[in-house]
Amino acid sequence: MHVFNRTRRLQTAAALASISLLTGCGLLSDGGGEGEQKITVGTTSVPSTLDPAAAWDGSWELYRNVYQTLLSFPTGSTKPQPDAAESCKFTDAANESYRCDLREGMKFSNGEKLDAAAVKHSIDRIRKIGSKVGPKDLFGSLERVETNGDRTVIFHLKTPDATFPFVLGTPAASIVNPGDYPADKLREDGKITGSGPYVLESYQEGGKAELVKNNQYDGFADRKNDAVTIRYFKQSDQMVAALKKKEIDATYRGLTADEIEELQNPKSKDSGIQLVEAFGAEIRFLVFNPKDPAAKNPAVRKAVAQIVDRSALVSKVYQGTAEPLYSMVPKGVAGHTTPFFDTFGDPDVGKAKKTLRNAGITQPVELTLWFTTDRYGSSTAAEFDELKRQLEDSGLFKVTLKSRPWKDFQAGYKEGEFPVFGRGWFPDFPDPDNFIAPFVGPENAVGTPYDAPEITSQLLPKSRRESDRGAVSKEFERAQEILVDDVRLLPLWQGKLYIAAQEDIAGGERALDPQTVMQMWELYRKTSW
Repeated sequence: MHVFNRTRRLQTAAALASISLLTGCGLLSDGGGEGEQKITVGTTSVPSTLDPAAAWDGSWELYRNVYQTLLSFPTGSTKPQPDAAESCKFTDAANESYRCDLREGMKFSNGEKLDAAAVKHSIDRIRKIGSKVGPKDLFGSLERVETNGDRTVIFHLKTPDATFPFVLGTPAASIVNPGDYPADKLREDGKITGSGPYVLESYQEGGKAELVKNNQYDGFADRKNDAVTIRYFKQSDQMVAALKKKEIDATYRGLTADEIEELQNPKSKDSGIQLVEAFGAEIRFLVFNPKDPAAKNPAVRKAVAQIVDRSALVSKVYQGTAEPLYSMVPKGVAGHTTPFFDTFGDPDVGKAKKTLRNAGITQPVELTLWFTTDRYGSSTAAEFDELKRQLEDSGLFKVTLKSRPWKDFQAGYKEGEFPVFGRGWFPDFPDPDNFIAPFVGPENAVGTPYDAPEITSQLLPKSRRESDRGAVSKEFERAQEILVDDVRLLPLWQGKLYIAAQEDIAGGERALDPQTVMQMWELYRKTSW
């Protein structure tokens, strides 16, 4: 399965390359130290909700540590492995029936039984509640969930879907206690009852989450610390300042290019801080809303695609921490090609002008570009300033920039309010399907219905019949050609992942799973330096 091996090699190479930054810090030492281990991690990514039925976003970073899933992605794995399940497998050659047997004696953190009925309840409620910002669309191939006794769950699929085990390995499939999570509405008391490695002891929205070890936990995670505090920051400079003052032990998500460059500098006065670089499949792209009078015009979308200078964007704003992206499927994932470059080539204002004139557009096109202020880090505003500059310097566009905090932004794009808006995507699982399927169809992850029948009715179903995920490149290459023809989505760049930590913190190179979600249990404080 070429894609998985290739991804593993890239992750390993990136991790090894990053060790050169650490100048002998001993980051790869094994095991935690004696005594109680408490770690504090800072991030700019605040959960939008504590209920898994209503989140398909960065809330997963918390969920991975407090909820459990049947399958998961231990460090270094690119295929899902058993977690709450003892074993899982397809029981038919057509990949339409998937059976999982739970570990024996499983319990939630409150001591109540975790059984097959709880798993069925957890999945069924996602689809019944049907939150617009929830993960229901990930379960689009699921017909029904059946239980057989206390320990066996059988997922019956509408169509063959070799990616379904990957979905079960995401925090979308978090198992919740039926007694605390209603079947038809969200839990609203601000608490969590899961079976993950940690228990949420206290939570201050936008402030911090206090995690302590779950004594009932039975899963794959080898916890190298006893407790974790996650602190949420509105701006990355506040987070970096806290790191320098040793108020936090590590950062996750949100560092700007300037901050990364400063921390990489061996002459920096902050020499007590290490920086771990890892392979990233994180992407950024623009979404065009077909309800908008300007954005619905293919000529307008193609003119934008012809003007945007990705190299200038990543050079000015991201300074080597990102690279231009010419496909929705990023480098390192099977099926990656460069169709946007192949079609539009280098930025060319003359070609863009001709495209507009051929469509009868002779006046500057007014566009409003929206972005979120607090989801993807402090560089987002600078990124959209640069996009505005590029488009307006062409003389073909007049751009207005608007922004909202993530929760309001998310609600806005799901309601179709924004003409053009920026989105980021952190893979749910390491497969090309997850960079195409979420964005097409009548209901999708970006809230703008996208009728692409060849993709949804032919290419995706055909690829999902193939268990060897390295053998589906042709289907996804064709899907990317269709995306270029439509320009409903415009890929911009692909980023790397960085963890900055105090020099006595180990485990950073193991703390990211293939979904780029922080596995807090891997971090620990070394007892000697």
